[in-house]
Amino acid sequence: MNTATNTVSAKRNKRAAALPVAKKPARRRDSAEQQALAHNALTRYQSAFHEWEAVVAYSPRTIAAQKHAIGRFIAWCDERGLNRPQDITRPILERYQRHVYHYRKHNGQPLTVSAQLGLILPLQAWFKWLTKQNHILYNPAADLDLPTRPKALPKGLLSVAQVEEILNGCDITKPEGMRMRAMLEVLYSTGVRRFELAGLKLFDVDTERGALMVRQGKGAKDRLVPIGERACAWVDKYLREVRPELVSSADDYSLFLDDDGQPFDPGKLGDQVRRHLSKIGVQHAGSCHLFRVACATHMLENGADIRFIQSLLGHAKLDTTQIYTLVSLAKLKEVHNATHPARLVRDTGAVRHADSADP
Repeated sequence: MNTATNTVSAKRNKRAAALPVAKKPARRRDSAEQQALAHNALTRYQSAFHEWEAVVAYSPRTIAAQKHAIGRFIAWCDERGLNRPQDITRPILERYQRHVYHYRKHNGQPLTVSAQLGLILPLQAWFKWLTKQNHILYNPAADLDLPTRPKALPKGLLSVAQVEEILNGCDITKPEGMRMRAMLEVLYSTGVRRFELAGLKLFDVDTERGALMVRQGKGAKDRLVPIGERACAWVDKYLREVRPELVSSADDYSLFLDDDGQPFDPGKLGDQVRRHLSKIGVQHAGSCHLFRVACATHMLENGADIRFIQSLLGHAKLDTTQIYTLVSLAKLKEVHNATHPARLVRDTGAVRHADSADP
């Protein structure tokens, strides 16, 4: 048994030998939102809406996000004595929109435009459904003036050298380091999203064919993507040396397991990647997304067709993929160096490079 396996076994034995501790009862959160959801009549309409979404096969992630947004709105309405769909008018929704705009997080920062839209757009979907179900006579959210979602460039573009430094920074003498190396290799090789990585099963990765199946990705869509030989080698190594020591009795065939033998929660997985990046001095936001951006950008710079990148990343629209062309500088620099006047000087009718001219 190797060092990695011994370390994992020791950790698991230590947890098993620990004295049993009675579970603490779940902390009761008496937030305004929960109190409103308990008695406000709007909650019944919300529950019926989410049931309809489930029936017509909306993604569970979409339903969860909309449930949170609508719940916040109901709590806001409850504070103002609004408890029926008929009570909600366009001026009230505009007032709530201003409330969202002026809201400040714990750190004092306002919500981003994307976050504001994440709280308003579910209300439009909800009131559209209420109108179609004849619970209200007209849709007060139909003509809301919404902010334009900014087309921001990806934050934090890693170079190939930086990616290699991050990958080589994994301590593969330890099981958690080997697991981290395998996860990062998969992220960089395939460009999958964080929750897609967390949801991978053993049978979703075919290391012999070099193929990876993403099941129920964004938009509840499956896709088959290639995975490189190096990533396959590290996944095989993880499967041989680390995962067998992590498997619990309730194994659901998840590919990557946490220290307790459970499937990784996407948030917990992101925290682990972020801690690893911090150890080697990388402080960019969106730790897992960094590898998705790096995968797409580096492939574009090496000549990959943007349609292939769109398929690889699982984008429904090409416009979403084209944002990566804006951070791919290789071709643009090549043209810039060849054509920009600052790179050329004229000397007796002949054109020569400025860097070869006398100062």
